Amino acid sequence: MKVQVLGSGTSIGVPEIGCRCPVCTSSNPRDKRMRCSSLITDGDVRILLDCGPDFYQQAFHFDYKPLDAVLITHVHYDHVGGIDDLRSFTRLSPIDIYADRNTTKALYERIPYCFGKTKYPGAPQIQLHELAPNRILRIGHLEVKSFRVMHGKMPILGYRIGNLGYITDMLTLPEESYKSLEGIEVLFINALRSKPHLTHQNLEHALAVANRIRAKETYLIHMSHDFGLHNEVEMTLPSNVHVAYDGLVVEF
Repeated sequence: MKVQVLGSGTSIGVPEIGCRCPVCTSSNPRDKRMRCSSLITDGDVRILLDCGPDFYQQAFHFDYKPLDAVLITHVHYDHVGGIDDLRSFTRLSPIDIYADRNTTKALYERIPYCFGKTKYPGAPQIQLHELAPNRILRIGHLEVKSFRVMHGKMPILGYRIGNLGYITDMLTLPEESYKSLEGIEVLFINALRSKPHLTHQNLEHALAVANRIRAKETYLIHMSHDFGLHNEVEMTLPSNVHVAYDGLVVEF
C-alpha cells in the first residue's frame, strides 16, 4: 500500500495570507502546506481521502488514472471544496463518494447540480453514498472500515483501510474507535499546533493518542503555521513519529 500526502495543512493553509511569521516565510518546501488530503494506492485500487479546495493543484502531482472512491471525513469546506474538480477524473470512470449523514445532507444542499436528480450538463459523474460509523465496505480488494471521531462536539469519520489508520480534525476519539485501530501498521493523525485548541488536538494530545494506538509508524497531518517549523519539530519527536509534508510518499 502507498500513501501519498497531497496536503498536510489546516483549513487556512500554510503560509497564511498576510502572515510574516517564521513558518509562513520559511524557504523550506516542507513548511508549505495545502489543505489536508491523501491518495491511497494498492495495486490498481486508488482511494482519495478528502477533496478540499486545493484539489485542482494537488491533482497535477499524481497520475491521471481512475479514482475508485473518495472517502470524506466531514463537511467542512477544507475537506469538500474540491469535489467539483473531480469532473476531470470522471471522464475516465464514475466515482463513488462516501460520507456520513451530516455531510451527505449538506452536499446535496450546497452543490445540487452535482448530486440532485437533475444534474447540470457537464457536472462530474459522482455518486454520493451515506456511510455510518462502524461500517465495513469493500473498494476493489481493499476493506475499509469507518469509525467515529469527535471534532470538538461535532461527530465526523475516521477510516481504517487495511492496516492504515487515517484521522483528521480530531479532538477526542471514543473508546470503541480505538478498537477499530488495533494492529494497524501506519497511522496518520492530526496535530494542529503546540497549544490546546477547542476542536482539534494539539501535538501533545496527538502523541498521547499515537502512543496508545501503537502503530509501527505515525505521521502527523493537518498542521497550522502555529505547529512550528518542520525541521525543528521533527527533531523533538519519537523515532517512529514523523511530521508529514506535502508530497510525502509512505509505502508499507
